[in-house]
Amino acid sequence: MRLSTEPRPRDEAVALLHTALDRGLRLFDTATAYCAHDALGENERLLRDALTTHTLGGEAVIVTKAGLRRPGGAWRPDGRRASILEDAERSCEALGREPDVLLLHAVDPSVPFATSVRALEEARARGLTKAIGLSNITVAQLAEARALAPITVVQQGYSVFDERARTSGVLAACAAHGLWVMAHTPLGGPKRIGRLGASEVLRAVADAHALSPGGAALTALLDAHPQLSVIPSTSRAERLDELARLPSVQLAEPERQQLRASFSALGPPVAEAPTGGARPEVVLLMGLQGAGKSHLVDRYVGEGFVRFNRDLTGGTIKDLALAMSRALASGTTHVVLDNTATTRATRAPVIEQAKKHGAKVRGVWIDVPLHEAQVNVIRRMLAVHGRLLGPAELKAQRDNTGLTPVAHFRTLRELELPTKDEGFDSLETRPFVREPTEGRAGRFVAFEVAEQLDAADVPTFVFAWTETGADAVRVAASRLGAQALLCPHGGGPPVCWCRPPLPGLMLEACHRHGLSPRRCEVIGVSETHQLLAATVGATFRALSAG
Repeated sequence: MRLSTEPRPRDEAVALLHTALDRGLRLFDTATAYCAHDALGENERLLRDALTTHTLGGEAVIVTKAGLRRPGGAWRPDGRRASILEDAERSCEALGREPDVLLLHAVDPSVPFATSVRALEEARARGLTKAIGLSNITVAQLAEARALAPITVVQQGYSVFDERARTSGVLAACAAHGLWVMAHTPLGGPKRIGRLGASEVLRAVADAHALSPGGAALTALLDAHPQLSVIPSTSRAERLDELARLPSVQLAEPERQQLRASFSALGPPVAEAPTGGARPEVVLLMGLQGAGKSHLVDRYVGEGFVRFNRDLTGGTIKDLALAMSRALASGTTHVVLDNTATTRATRAPVIEQAKKHGAKVRGVWIDVPLHEAQVNVIRRMLAVHGRLLGPAELKAQRDNTGLTPVAHFRTLRELELPTKDEGFDSLETRPFVREPTEGRAGRFVAFEVAEQLDAADVPTFVFAWTETGADAVRVAASRLGAQALLCPHGGGPPVCWCRPPLPGLMLEACHRHGLSPRRCEVIGVSETHQLLAATVGATFRALSAG
């Protein structure tokens, strides 16, 4: 990749690839999107020039990728059928042959995943690639893809510092189905590569086998997984000798044990639970932010469970799992965790540590609609701060009272529903049920229909986004003896909770004036106004605009 995204003289790049072939390296990973800007196929054309001008070029195994664009140098997924087929045709032309494997470069959240997978299979059927695979996917996506097409390769980020491929279950799923795994960023990336030399264990392995610390880290990955290859993306000829030697390096068992003790990424899948005898119990409460986990956890604490929560302790989910492990080791028998845990990777450390102590792991998924979770997030913010936080305050907030709408949407987009094969002894789903709140009645009037109404005896509010014109909204509110509720923030992705149909303005007004949303009426003209009413459980009354 770096030979094209960080351009160098073409003859130097070709010479580097020739040296790789001379040293016995045969796997070449490229992509149609590896280019400096919009010149799609640039890296593939470079690879073709190198392979066709070397006597060993015909032995190369080429993996390329489709479904990513580079508008103005950005990286943007494009998983549409037409785009993937266009990329596949471009790759064949640029490489001068069909690739051995064509991967989906990145999942496009705006396109049904099945559409992208079917496009890959169509490319294979047309002879545009010998085999197909995926990159950066979840276990559920892998299962969906395998039901649609013959997936043979999965490329996933994986290093001694990055265990998400293991904790997400992807490595185990690939091993179970005999799929080859390609580890991208296997040295940890630019921000982590400097940490390799700081590890005494890596340095000891490196010294024993005449390797660099990075070479020792790559060897550890290859040793841990027989169907794994690493693509460290070197752009320096002096590193090729070491890379070529790695598959022949044999670790001694003490070295292997020391590496696994130092880097959890090298560990095996979650252990099976021991059977027989009394077992501790670990309850994992899961759900979107605002699903009601904090409310439910109080019941468990009242029954004697010890609670572990990142909002209380800080740190990472791994830190939390280790703290729970220490508690189980010291004799604690009942533990409850109420963290978001919306992906396999975030659940795995807890399950793994629990199994080490023979604990029974019970999963409870709280099934909450997004709009109900949004209401809970806002109410939690109002309970702590007494008002809505602005965009800058949300960005600076470090606890669960500063969640942004975008973060909520991201969680939903990345959601992996829990499944029993992750290591749960039991798994249940509980529907979210909102308890009614006491309060007075009120009236919320959209600015677009305010002129059609008269003053009323109940608290009244005129709401709008400031693009409407703040002065006009205040005049309309004054005529009705009402208060003006204005979202002052600009367009684009929502950076606040007060832009309709997000319910922040309405809930803040109810909080301050002792109103019950279910006893309130929203009067408006559009689907946005109707959605606002439905979100908080208010009654909606439609009027005609103007």
